[in-house]
Amino acid sequence: MAEKIANKTKKQTTKKKEIKNKKKSNNNELQNKIDQLEDKHIRLKAEFENFRKRKNKEISSLLQYDGESVIKDILPIIDDIERMVDSAEQGNKDNEKSLIEGINILKTKIERFFENKNIESFGVKGEVLDPEIHDAMLTQKDNKKDDNTVLDVFEKGYLYHDKVIRRAKVVINKK
Repeated sequence: MAEKIANKTKKQTTKKKEIKNKKKSNNNELQNKIDQLEDKHIRLKAEFENFRKRKNKEISSLLQYDGESVIKDILPIIDDIERMVDSAEQGNKDNEKSLIEGINILKTKIERFFENKNIESFGVKGEVLDPEIHDAMLTQKDNKKDDNTVLDVFEKGYLYHDKVIRRAKVVINKK
């Protein structure tokens, strides 16, 4: 009987050892999974931080050089103005005619530039005053025109896409 008890105790001890080993094995597996997940988390966090820094750098670069294309498009117009000034300084009778032609060419280039940049002008005689886009600088009386009709334009207004970038300065009719 003592032998049976010893065998039983041995079996129980062996089972306990097996259970302990399984627990240790499970603990090791769980610890390995935790370590892997922590490593993955740290890597993802570092990758996101690098992404954020890269995007911030790209955005600040874009904002810093945002006007570069506009400047490049304006430079030929400035060159034409300088040539016109040089020509006018020579003081020749033919220069007057070529100066007027140069001004017309320059005006056409500026209009084309505005068209390419989606900039539209507004504010012409005969329009009805719109307080959102017009600034009434003066009022005059003209019985032939309706009230709030634009009689004259001091400065044209400009839209960039749908945004007013300068309101038109106008003279309006008040009866």
